[in-house]
Amino acid sequence: MTDKAKRGGVGLLRSSGVVGIMTMMSRVLGLVRDVVIANYFGASGSADAFFVAFKIPNFLRRLFAEGAFSQAFVPVLSEYRSQRDLAAVKQLVDRVAGALGSVLVLVTVIAVIGAPVLAAVFAPGFYMAGGEKFELAANMLRITFPYLLLISLTAFCGAILNSYERFAIPAFTPVLLNLCLIGSAVWLSPWFETPIMALAWGVLMAGGVQLLFQLPFLARLRLLPLPKADFKDEGVRRILKLMLPALFGVSVAQINLLLDTVLASFLQTGSVSWLYYSDRLSELPLGVFGIAIATVILPSLSRIHAEKSPERFAHTLDWAIRMILLIGLPAALALAVLAEPLIATLFHYGEMTDRDVQMAAMSLRAYAFGLLAFMLIKVLAPGYFARQNTRTPVKIAVKAMAANMVLNLILIWPLDHVGLALATSISAFMNAGWLLHGLIKEGVFRWQPGWAMMLFRLASASITLVAVLLLIMNWLAGNWLEASVWLRVQWMTVLVLAGAGAYLLMLLVTGLRLRHLRG
Repeated sequence: MTDKAKRGGVGLLRSSGVVGIMTMMSRVLGLVRDVVIANYFGASGSADAFFVAFKIPNFLRRLFAEGAFSQAFVPVLSEYRSQRDLAAVKQLVDRVAGALGSVLVLVTVIAVIGAPVLAAVFAPGFYMAGGEKFELAANMLRITFPYLLLISLTAFCGAILNSYERFAIPAFTPVLLNLCLIGSAVWLSPWFETPIMALAWGVLMAGGVQLLFQLPFLARLRLLPLPKADFKDEGVRRILKLMLPALFGVSVAQINLLLDTVLASFLQTGSVSWLYYSDRLSELPLGVFGIAIATVILPSLSRIHAEKSPERFAHTLDWAIRMILLIGLPAALALAVLAEPLIATLFHYGEMTDRDVQMAAMSLRAYAFGLLAFMLIKVLAPGYFARQNTRTPVKIAVKAMAANMVLNLILIWPLDHVGLALATSISAFMNAGWLLHGLIKEGVFRWQPGWAMMLFRLASASITLVAVLLLIMNWLAGNWLEASVWLRVQWMTVLVLAGAGAYLLMLLVTGLRLRHLRG
């Protein structure tokens, strides 16, 4: 391995750590947000309506802004940065901002006018049942949908900052969304005739705050956009060409989750909320570690590809997969073992019933099964996008989505909402497997030395983790649903610290050292 590759590994580890810390702040605050929402609204019909109204623009944001757009924009921007001057980069930024903004304004206007139609499409069960829940979802969607415009522009600004190694600011930005929603639930909801409408306004407020927060940092780079819509610009045309297939690429997991919501709307009241709460917990390690590593390696891989260095490209992908396994495997096992205690500790307050906890814990275990695959997709897909190859991931994504729909229809009948979560996890493994196979077949990815020892360390540490958690839970022998808040927090603290300590200790005993994580 070259000195340059080693330095690159150190830089990637440091940058991933920065993004991980900032994202951890956001995710922890996101859990606080969900605890507050669960306490105020539980898994009621109004909560189901809000989650649908929030999930539609949030889904489109992940699919369009953070999915297709970022995966197409970052490689082109990185190429401009490597091969052209600042004036050319600024011109690209201005014209992309104009094109993106004009499209988003048009989409937002149409969606606000047609909110009932959108609500019927994404939650047909609400529409068929009729009544207050469907009407509430449509009314809230009119308020929440403009969030797509604001947060997509925020993602555009974040992509520029990430390309210039300013990772901390975009990673911190979601904290502002959580603060707005917490404030809306606590202070604004008493002022509304329908209290949950406060959350819809909180979403809209958060979009504006997040966008304004990032603008001063772009100004420091002298890349503050002055939008100019020019769809004939060479860079804009290349980005649009890459975006079309990328719409399905890395965001397939989000599409599958939205399909879960559609089908869950036909199930008993609470199903949408149970899936939401369990998905939120499974997204904690995904967001903190999986997305952190993916955020860092995409601009890095794009630059390496522009510099025509296939060995460094393969090494960077190998490093990312090792980091995902090192963190994702214990996270998945811990979520599966501690599903009910985690749900009870975080959400069993106010309107959240014992049955809600049990139902959400069941779907959390199903999502935990696929967590490793969700995380691998996040780092394998950039292996294609960095090379401006968006066609292969879309073919894989279509196959995975088809498999997910078939599995949904098979598993929903015997397992209800748990079947939907399990189908999503199985299809995620299929997606990750096909992505990895394609990278190996194209000669882009090659296994680096040391994998046998890595797998031995992982297996030893994971077995130790599960054994310690089960032993402590058996020793505590407590009823999590009846225990007081502070007792649950104490028990969970012991379990988390003991499990993490046992896992790290076994890694050290089997010979893992910090230098092995630097690439």
